[in-house]
Amino acid sequence: MIDINLIRTNPELVKENIRKKFQDHKLVLVDKVLELDAKRRALISEGDALRAARNTLSKQVGMLMKEGKKEEAEGVKAQVKADAERLVAIETENAEVEAELKKAMMSIPNIIADDVPLGKSDEENVELQRFGEAKTPDFEVPYHLDILEKLDGIDVDAARRTSGQGFYYLTGDIARLHSAVLSYARDFMIDKGFTYVIPPYMIHGDVVSGVMSFDEMENMMYKIEGEDLYLIGTSEHSMIGRFMGQIIDGKKLPMAMTSYSPCFRKEKGAHGIEERGIYRIHQFEKQEMIVVCRPEESDAWYEKLWSYTVELFRSLDIPVRQLGCCSGDLADLKYKSCDVEAWSPRQQKYFEVGSCSNLTDAQARRLSIRYKDDDGKTKLAHTLNNTVVAPPRMLIAFVENHLQADGSVTIPEALRPYMGGKAVITPKK
Repeated sequence: MIDINLIRTNPELVKENIRKKFQDHKLVLVDKVLELDAKRRALISEGDALRAARNTLSKQVGMLMKEGKKEEAEGVKAQVKADAERLVAIETENAEVEAELKKAMMSIPNIIADDVPLGKSDEENVELQRFGEAKTPDFEVPYHLDILEKLDGIDVDAARRTSGQGFYYLTGDIARLHSAVLSYARDFMIDKGFTYVIPPYMIHGDVVSGVMSFDEMENMMYKIEGEDLYLIGTSEHSMIGRFMGQIIDGKKLPMAMTSYSPCFRKEKGAHGIEERGIYRIHQFEKQEMIVVCRPEESDAWYEKLWSYTVELFRSLDIPVRQLGCCSGDLADLKYKSCDVEAWSPRQQKYFEVGSCSNLTDAQARRLSIRYKDDDGKTKLAHTLNNTVVAPPRMLIAFVENHLQADGSVTIPEALRPYMGGKAVITPKK
């Protein structure tokens, strides 16, 4: 959510930002916000005037009664009563206007960075850098599910029977590899100075609406029936919610955290769920990076965060690239975002394995996350998030890039301590 003062002082800038995101249907919201804001301020002014007048009129009643002017006093009493009734009506109307204003404000996208490429969809995202040589072996690389099944590491048929499409059982060495990658990522981030956190996996609705846009919420979140609780789609949700309504000591900033959680997603929309495979699923686990910092620090943190993901993947000998997200591919709260994509030898292209975002003060404004600066002033913090690693997409990149001609999968040296020293996973079928 952006600052309403920006809409008041520069509505055309806000409209131009909406056009850059190809959301022209939201242009009317800017004028609606100005209209509602003017109405709200008029109601507040009228209410304040009535409250001030009530005190004056009440004193008049006492004076008139002392002077024996009962009839005049009754007239003033009637005015006091009428003003009180009007005040109740104003408060009711103002609550309705404020609710409508907040809803409109939360639908207006955050101002995007100047260097965000313009484009309507993810098809217009821009490659920025490549890291590592994208190699293709001299043998055919099977579909990732076929590789995992030959290693006796996955059972999607049983998961379909117990849970439906979009779930899986991991078994044996592949299950161990899954846990090893997460443990390695955890320690990797701790070594970078991040504080390790395991957050709640369910959050209240006011946290959900604070950390994400309405469209994202509808397409992603699972709600617990009969309760004000949602399953998190990423640990960012509960990690940012942790600071809701808080004033943080500025001396504690920046706060750099790495969090582990299972993630649950509806995955509604155009992509759908694959019949076979584990690229887009309803349940997975992830190691995340979260930063809460001062506004002047967030640009530098953004560059650090995505580079850590690149460093981690390269330490496991997986080629990656950085892809700048275009304006139309940015969620409404994002100021700037990029994807890290891993090389797929089978598909001969890169695919997304993580996403890094700077949300400036958009989440902080919704959730009232503030800090006290050195001068004693209270200011809104900036928030950022980034994927460290998210199996099973990491598993896809891992097995494809480390597959050998005989169907075995080698384990990079950095990961072997987490695999009990194992250097290779061999086919069981």
